[in-house]
Amino acid sequence: MNASIGVGGARPPFRHVNFMPPSVAVERRADGVVILRSTLALGPFERNIVAYLHRWSESAPERVMLAERGPDKAWARVSYGEMRRRVDLVAASLLARGLNADRPVMILSGNSIDHAVLMLAALTVGVPVAPVSVAYSLMSQDHGKLRHVFALVQPKLIFVQNGRLFEGALGSLDLDGVEVVAATAPPESIAATPFADLLSGRGEEAVAAAYAATGPDTVAKILFTSGSTGLPKGVINTQRMLCANQRMSEVVLPPDAAAPPVLLDWLPWNHTFGGNYNFNLSMRQGGTIHIDGGRPLPGMFEQTLANLREISPTQYSNVPAGFAMLAPELEKDAALSQRFFRDLKVLAYGGASLPNELWQHYQDLAVRTRGERVAFISGWGSTETAPTATSVHWLTERSGIIGLPFPGVELKMVPVGKTFELRLKGPTVMPGYLRRPDLTAEAFDEEGFYKIGDAGRLVDPDDPAQGLAFDGRVVEDFKLSSGTFVQVGALRVAVLGATQPALQDLVVAGHDKPYVALLAWPNLAACKEICRDPAARESIAGLLGSAEILAHVRAGLQRYNAAAGGSSARVARILLLAAPPSIDGNEITDKGYINQRATLERRADLVQRLYSDPPPPEVIVV
Repeated sequence: MNASIGVGGARPPFRHVNFMPPSVAVERRADGVVILRSTLALGPFERNIVAYLHRWSESAPERVMLAERGPDKAWARVSYGEMRRRVDLVAASLLARGLNADRPVMILSGNSIDHAVLMLAALTVGVPVAPVSVAYSLMSQDHGKLRHVFALVQPKLIFVQNGRLFEGALGSLDLDGVEVVAATAPPESIAATPFADLLSGRGEEAVAAAYAATGPDTVAKILFTSGSTGLPKGVINTQRMLCANQRMSEVVLPPDAAAPPVLLDWLPWNHTFGGNYNFNLSMRQGGTIHIDGGRPLPGMFEQTLANLREISPTQYSNVPAGFAMLAPELEKDAALSQRFFRDLKVLAYGGASLPNELWQHYQDLAVRTRGERVAFISGWGSTETAPTATSVHWLTERSGIIGLPFPGVELKMVPVGKTFELRLKGPTVMPGYLRRPDLTAEAFDEEGFYKIGDAGRLVDPDDPAQGLAFDGRVVEDFKLSSGTFVQVGALRVAVLGATQPALQDLVVAGHDKPYVALLAWPNLAACKEICRDPAARESIAGLLGSAEILAHVRAGLQRYNAAAGGSSARVARILLLAAPPSIDGNEITDKGYINQRATLERRADLVQRLYSDPPPPEVIVV
């Protein structure tokens, strides 16, 4: 499917990707419900995700599986053969300690080689692993979410990379009967086992027997939702979910055995995108992941840039906010751009919709750098779907498309106003929430479809093979006082695109109000490039109040409004936020997803300012 796409074939070609052509079977019911199914066969899949580690440890034992920066900032690497050796030793230690399906492993720290060893060891012998957001330990002030998660998981062993760093979080938990394991810097006030002790496990036959006893219904992980609508829910992930999801991906994008993938990835393994999709994809294909210690945040993004000056990924995944921060750096640094695009085959985004203007910016950069465009792939799903339920496995000319159902997935579209509520069924859908049968029952409809809460529509109802377009969250949409509906998801993406690169993210206000208004977080690095006043650049307040930033945002919104149509899509006012989103206030996850409802509730005073008459000076009137 490598071809020049565009009017008259004038656009540069895409770099070749071995996509399967899109195809879908459609069932249309009398009540307006539409069911979509892939025509591609799923076929058999592995019974335990660790089978991929076994495969490559035997066929390519010297190939690097994972790399991370050490204390000296040099890359420390571990091969597939060495990883298998460590995993089996730790697996034996877990069995010797009596860990089982009812007493799992809980991991508080972020991505690391030791984290991966422990995770794969637990999966090997049927011990569930529960990786937890680092923010619950290190950013939270009250550790309330951490205690909630701990009570649900009831772990027998807790792992932290740096014991001293996590000492406060550990001290908030009742650790009676729980073994704490620390890789470095043991905590001073809490007894902890060195991680190295787990590497002295013995019992090869017991490990082999436990591995043989695992199967599709074995609980692999407990992954926690972001807690955007309350306390985090523990999503039961089975081996069937993980293995079927990788098989689905393999069907629509057959791997190139001669070119295993190279990734630089920061996405946290406590989230399904980084921990299930990216990690397992790389392991399935015998690839190499360089663990990125950076984040798309001020003060942390510099580490990502330093890594990209050394590593040329073949696939690069990020959330839209991360792509927004990277684009201006690639624009101004030709050497960085050359390194980034040199081996790149695909870009992948998730977590939120990508503005089309940003999609086009990357295509322009790729053409300028190497003379051809790069495929931007995306999928759609959730923690409850392991994660990917739909995939864009063809070349597209814009963002915002979430693709078609993976092989083996049924997608149900239920009419809701001008759009459709999307629901899912298939081997990648969770069996339920940990210790919450009530929430499990509420999550499924009468036909057993999981109610994910998102909205979507066919790009072309007469040609379903063009895929689905994302229409936001059903629960986020609201009515203005005029009675007209505001589609929050579509509006958000369009505004971010129109104001590029000044805004990082935003929330939409206007429930029962006469017009739409916005609270928005600036992209500080980009704003510093836009603002040329040295005095204004010295502080966030000065930057956000500068005439150039205000003019840039206002002009972008005016362009957006001119093409927006009715009142439900036009923006009347916007307020730029200096204070970052709060993890304790449920405003943001550590993956960068913004919670619309929690932000509006927590910042109700700012919403009131948006609708004050006359508006205060900090409110930009469009």
